[in-house]
Amino acid sequence: MVSTGVRIAIDAMGGDHAPKEIVAGALRAQEELGVDVLLVGEPQKIQATLPPNTNLEHVEIVTANDAIAMDDEPLTAVRRKREASINVAMKLVKQGKADAVVSAGHSGAAMASALLRLGRLPGVDRPAIGAVFPTLIPNKPVLILDVGANVDSRPKFLEQFAVVGSVYSEYVLGITDPKIGLLSIGEEECKGDDLTLRTHQLLKENSQILFAGNAEGRDVLSGNFDVIVCDGFVGNVLLKFAEAVGDILIQIMREELPQGLRGQVGSAILKPNLRRIKQRIDHAEHGGALLLGVDGICVIGHGSSQAPSIFNAIRLAKEAVDNQVMERLHSQKYSLVSE
Repeated sequence: MVSTGVRIAIDAMGGDHAPKEIVAGALRAQEELGVDVLLVGEPQKIQATLPPNTNLEHVEIVTANDAIAMDDEPLTAVRRKREASINVAMKLVKQGKADAVVSAGHSGAAMASALLRLGRLPGVDRPAIGAVFPTLIPNKPVLILDVGANVDSRPKFLEQFAVVGSVYSEYVLGITDPKIGLLSIGEEECKGDDLTLRTHQLLKENSQILFAGNAEGRDVLSGNFDVIVCDGFVGNVLLKFAEAVGDILIQIMREELPQGLRGQVGSAILKPNLRRIKQRIDHAEHGGALLLGVDGICVIGHGSSQAPSIFNAIRLAKEAVDNQVMERLHSQKYSLVSE
């Protein structure tokens, strides 16, 4: 495919299967999405994973001779390992040499590096990790944030999550006037802990968003809300639970298909349907989560990401670039006010 001009910096050394699976996913993205990929990491290790006769016209290897391990303390490692692959990738975005960063490495390190090198959007106190979930309504996903960046949040943080989430939902997911929900233990305004009650009042008074009230756990995947905000502790538990349910459903479908010739015939008939079901519920199909609130596009993937997940993470980053998410967030239409 002809290059689209979008340049994505890939942390090639981040993740359990780096660099082989990271590079494979990036090469597929270059071929199918037309992005230019900048593979950031140790050149010899990256080159060893490149298939023979790889077309390097739109693939660049950027040297980074260090990496942050999953057991490193994130902020300390980011500051000490200045030439780590995630730091070099973030620097490329800061310098305008790349439009976005994708990393399946240490998520805490990715967030720390983004904050130190890209900075926060004006008016944002804390960035949030936003994950896209499928819902009962086809082609109508829901954006949940925060799913892990901030274990302890304040009402003002959640209000900011709602604003940036509304921008992403409208301009990337294509939802007109996205409905914002606040995750709580009841739909009534009086339900919830102190954080929920105070956040509810802020969201209700914010004229920049369409606040649709509290969302209970059963509402998360209903399709009745387009964006749901919560603190990072609850959001991360929700994310991991939803991923586990998706994995279990896929496994059950495989186990329950009949065996033998009957099963082969049935599987052949159902194959297109099963593929569509997998695409809707398999977290690998979504690729990763956006770090919203930093002054640049950053997608954080699972540490266990393999080539398909990396491809989808790059697709997610490209969609954010194509739909000018950063320009929208900088626009006067959406004004963010920090504490």
